[in-house]
Amino acid sequence: MAGDNGLRRPSRVSVEQGVATTNADRTLEDMGYKPELSRNRSVWQVTFMCFILSSVPYGLSTTLYYPLVAGGPANVIWGWVIISFLILCVAISLAEITSVYPTAGGVYYQTFVLSPLWCRRVASWICGWAYVAGNITITLAVNFGTALLFVACLNVFETSTGAGITDDFTTYQTFLIFLAITLLTHAISAFGNKWLPWLETFAIFWTMAGLLAIIVCLLAIAKQGRHNAAWVFGHFEPQAGWPAGWSFFIGLLQAAYATSATGMIISLCEEVREPAVMVPKAMVGTIVINFIAGLLFLIPVCFVLPDLTYLVNLASGQPTPAIFKAAIGNNTGAFCLLIPLLVLGIICGVGCVTATSRCTWAFARDGGIPGSGWWSQVHSKLDIPFNALVLGMVVEIILGVIYFGSTAAYNAFSGVGVIFLTTSYACPIAVSLIFRGREDIKNGSFNFGVFGLIANVLALAWSLLAIPLFCMPTLKVVTKESMNYASVVFAGFIAIAAIWYGVWGYHNYRGPPTEAVEHEGSSSPVPTTYDEVVPKVTPKKL
Repeated sequence: MAGDNGLRRPSRVSVEQGVATTNADRTLEDMGYKPELSRNRSVWQVTFMCFILSSVPYGLSTTLYYPLVAGGPANVIWGWVIISFLILCVAISLAEITSVYPTAGGVYYQTFVLSPLWCRRVASWICGWAYVAGNITITLAVNFGTALLFVACLNVFETSTGAGITDDFTTYQTFLIFLAITLLTHAISAFGNKWLPWLETFAIFWTMAGLLAIIVCLLAIAKQGRHNAAWVFGHFEPQAGWPAGWSFFIGLLQAAYATSATGMIISLCEEVREPAVMVPKAMVGTIVINFIAGLLFLIPVCFVLPDLTYLVNLASGQPTPAIFKAAIGNNTGAFCLLIPLLVLGIICGVGCVTATSRCTWAFARDGGIPGSGWWSQVHSKLDIPFNALVLGMVVEIILGVIYFGSTAAYNAFSGVGVIFLTTSYACPIAVSLIFRGREDIKNGSFNFGVFGLIANVLALAWSLLAIPLFCMPTLKVVTKESMNYASVVFAGFIAIAAIWYGVWGYHNYRGPPTEAVEHEGSSSPVPTTYDEVVPKVTPKKL
């Protein structure tokens, strides 16, 4: 209602949002940074963003080959359960730290402020490069996975000879599809930034509708019949050539890839109204949502699996379309049921592009990347780090060329993305636990106490296993085509980071611009919690 002067008074909600934004910006300034991005995300929008970064069931669809060849349905189901629990431990560990240090620098900034002076610069350098490289390669894996899934989806239609219509596709044609998807996801993220929260909200309802359609159609039609529960939850049939136990671990790549984006949301802290509260809540809560959504997708799929040997020998390496076609028994029906997954792939790509551009920009503004002055700029009209977004896109396209040398390139992209992100997540958890004794966590709003300590230990144990595990080839008998090039890409990024540190970083890199962290004896290196740095302001009733 207008007042006597004819002006509309601000609502209580808008006042509270304005106060939250102001407090968050002041906290960021106390950390040494100038607020440059608009804070336009609520707690639900942050949760939705977390959800689409994983995009279950899409993420599970594109990597279904790995648990199927490693062990079959038991590997699929129990691998998802085990990894979801371990990633929950990672999410709890990162949520605790993020509630104290909410900045777009994410795990890189946290590693810097939690490390002792003698290793602060090099530790944050390693973490920063791993975080940026992980974001870039996971984004690459998502876009490339969508391209491969799209080609395999077209293959449900057959030519007059009975072959799939994309069987004759050349490497060049598949690469062009990847290129088109990459350009599309980057364009949406760049030019539709203010509408992204709406896209993320749409993705939630789209996922629910898609899951419901998949569950009902697969189980109700099941043209080739249904397996019994004992087979779905207990049948273990490794075909990778590895010993049974090791083969099971190799098959965990599917679940690890689908949940690898857990910490990427931290890069959006400077676009959230109350990042110290909202982002930790979203990280932990989304793991639970993803776990349920994953089971709702994987269990029906396992009930209608056709012959496992047939699936693992598909030339496309994408068994999901073949499973849907076998269960539905109709080409058009199977393709329509696959559309929700393809749409989710595009949306997931947009989310990953957004997170990648923010973390690249954040690391560049502290001088961690060659040409930092250029990559750390924020586009005044688009209100995004446009240059950093373009940098990520160029690197992804260059890495995508690996596909011309090996059709197993997707294995390398997904594997190295998991390796890099797992490494970057482990850095702040390790220094917080080992060097700080979790002392800083006491100042945060998300202190899980002894459960947090257990989560830290399990998260680090998982990291030590995952890094060498996902460098291993899926099949024991290695050829040029089946070789896992994740280790090659990993070594390449490490070499670039090491060379740049020797040439420039050792003498010039100083890390985040905060004075508080220069005092090694301080028990709390930077201002503590969001509410302690800037006391909560209660707006006066108008």
